[in-house]
Amino acid sequence: MPTFSAHDLHRFVQGVVVSAGSTAREASLVAVQLVGSNLAGHDSHGVGMLPDYIANVLAGRLVVNQQPTVVRDSGAVVVFDGGRGFGAAVGQVAVDTAIERVAEHGLALIGLRNSYHLGRIGHWGEQIAAAGHVAVHFVNVAGHPAIVAPYGGAESRFATNPICVAIPGSGAEPMAMLDMATSVIALGKARVAFEEGRPVAEGALLDGEGRVTTDPSGMFAHPRQGALVAMGDHKGSGLAMMCELLGAALIGGPTIQPGNERDDAIINNMLTIAIDPAAVGDAEGFRREAHAFLDYAVTARLREGFDEILLPGQPEQRSRVARTAGIPVDDNTVAGLVAAAESVGVPDLGAALAS
Repeated sequence: MPTFSAHDLHRFVQGVVVSAGSTAREASLVAVQLVGSNLAGHDSHGVGMLPDYIANVLAGRLVVNQQPTVVRDSGAVVVFDGGRGFGAAVGQVAVDTAIERVAEHGLALIGLRNSYHLGRIGHWGEQIAAAGHVAVHFVNVAGHPAIVAPYGGAESRFATNPICVAIPGSGAEPMAMLDMATSVIALGKARVAFEEGRPVAEGALLDGEGRVTTDPSGMFAHPRQGALVAMGDHKGSGLAMMCELLGAALIGGPTIQPGNERDDAIINNMLTIAIDPAAVGDAEGFRREAHAFLDYAVTARLREGFDEILLPGQPEQRSRVARTAGIPVDDNTVAGLVAAAESVGVPDLGAALAS
């Protein structure tokens, strides 16, 4: 599998997005988000998303250079409408506002509705944690047919609806960060498996008849055959439903119910809660107690087949170190990136990537 430096992938993504009509700043934000996901080991949300982005820009479903509009502003509470702009850009406005308002009020509740794909939600949690605050995010996915079956269901009724919680550390890295889809795997991970020609883990997918399968190809058939499975049975299914209600309906965003528009876009709505530890107690005491608990948690005797206990966020930290030497990108994804570059008139960028 070919590997590429983060610098070269950033340059490529930025060049393609600028050619699709974005400003250099917006294109850089998109590149930082996508390449950062690859660096963190989440290829499902990495540069492989670019062909979808470009196709939706060309189809008019994703609006370049969109500035989010303020729907409500009452100090600690702000709600934005992203106008289907690039999530990397309109999401940055929402998170910058969260960091600004939590510093002022001790607590911030920021809603962002009608954003195009927000990418890896941990990208946003990491920024709030780096500013010294706790971050909580509830996100839904609308704009297209459902892809995840509720617990007990044989057909889909919602999407992968992520939840993220980030705990600040003493530096740029969170002390701990949970960033998870409420399905067993994200659709992007099924896409990566499909493009690499390998099966997914047992229990992650249903086929068109509602039977468990390891073959991801049905998820990418037209029309789609099958569904992702909610993680943790009724627990993940319930969390996904709460993401629809809190991440979307509460802030006036569309849920995935069929009365709302479905034009094959990836529309995210996100409720962000930022908390200043000093506003609710002793910030230093919080850090000490959190460290003490996490240190204790990883000392548990190991189960058979396990080498260590990892904290939430450690796999991403390790991946960033490992991938400084190069980011692997499978051949099918490279072909899609080359085609995306050609579709916006920069075949030289695609040729450089493929060479």
